[in-house]
Amino acid sequence: MPRSPHMFLMDIVEAIDAIKEFTSGMDFDAFLADRRTRAAVIRYLEVIGEAVKNLPADLREAHPEVNWHAMAAMRDRLIHAYFGASDRVVWDTVTEDLTVLEVQVKDILQGLGPPP
Repeated sequence: MPRSPHMFLMDIVEAIDAIKEFTSGMDFDAFLADRRTRAAVIRYLEVIGEAVKNLPADLREAHPEVNWHAMAAMRDRLIHAYFGASDRVVWDTVTEDLTVLEVQVKDILQGLGPPP
């Protein structure tokens, strides 16, 4: 059975929750010093980007306030260019973008109603 848009949106929320848990109380220097946390955060950013790529185009188009392209592009950079995303870019994404994304995705989920 194919995965529903609701499932992909929940993947995004769960990945954000994990990233927030892993980086709680950290500053950039602590993030740089913690190789495991960096690897986990990068993996979850890849999950977010992959989930975005699997959302139906009509859902993405119905929510232009969400920067879907940036999330998919980050995933591509992380997966295909080992040195393509600096630790600073990853950290800035975590600290500046994920809270907004979480609110936006939760709003979309609420609008979709209960999962099928």
